[in-house]
Amino acid sequence: MKITGAVVVGLVFGSLTSLANALSSPYGPIGARVAGSAAARAGTVVSLLLDAGWSWAALAVVVGWAVATPARAAVGAMAALAAATVSYYVVDAYVWDAGTDMVVWLVVGVPLGLVLGAVGALVRRPGLTGLFAALVVPVGAAVQMVVMPPGVGLIDTRPANVAAVIVWAGAALSTAWALGRFWRRRRAAATT
Repeated sequence: MKITGAVVVGLVFGSLTSLANALSSPYGPIGARVAGSAAARAGTVVSLLLDAGWSWAALAVVVGWAVATPARAAVGAMAALAAATVSYYVVDAYVWDAGTDMVVWLVVGVPLGLVLGAVGALVRRPGLTGLFAALVVPVGAAVQMVVMPPGVGLIDTRPANVAAVIVWAGAALSTAWALGRFWRRRRAAATT
């Protein structure tokens, strides 16, 4: 993936996150039209999944992995997070007439994007380096699930429960994949 591709991925991610939030809230013009429907409940699940810190971190790590080289991965992930932040707030301004924290999140996202993009590039490495890099997102998701579970304060907790199951299952599967890959590579290196 090139840097321009990372920017496009970020633009799509940020826009989808904002739209999912708008769909899930009965207080906005979009969500009010579908309040109480299956679309609103699905929108709430998607919103809880996309509008979470671990999800934005996963965006940066995946972009870093796709770009591959550490320096370009860092720049690509930073660009993806910056594009996601800008598109999130542009769509928010259009859909909600809101969005005042963009600069704050850009200040946070740029340095984190650089670090998380480099982590994504390290996922390709063999040994403990690749293992630890591959565990960053699932461990981060698990920590966030414990510290800030999705949907706190929602009246209807069913979407939050669905989102929690998806996050825990994803974290478990990602961890199993990372550990399995680590042990397969280790066995292969031992036999050569």
